[in-house]
Amino acid sequence: MYDHIGLKVKDLAASRRFYEAAPAPHGPVLGPHDDSYAGLGPAGEPALWLYAAKGARGPGTHIAFRASDHAAVAAFHKAGLKAGGTDNGGAGPRADYSPTYYAAFLIDPDGNNVEAVCP
Repeated sequence: MYDHIGLKVKDLAASRRFYEAAPAPHGPVLGPHDDSYAGLGPAGEPALWLYAAKGARGPGTHIAFRASDHAAVAAFHKAGLKAGGTDNGGAGPRADYSPTYYAAFLIDPDGNNVEAVCP
């Protein structure tokens, strides 16, 4: 059901230390990262993304649902808009994420970023 989750964090270094250590028995590893974000999860498949967000206000959760194909991504976006979501990026390729990444983004009524992705 879920593809990945993103959290805004006040202290990226502290959060990285926590999420690298606490779930260690389950095998997550540090993936792509820099001074503003860190991806953790199975090797080559980060599923938890931490984003530095000093001074952020309001909800900051990012949830991505795995979609079966491009049509399902488009259907998610259309249904979400009809149900009160706000457009945050229509269905389409996201080559900056990976060459085959195809996703759509909505902001839910509480301000959270919700995505459907067909990696």
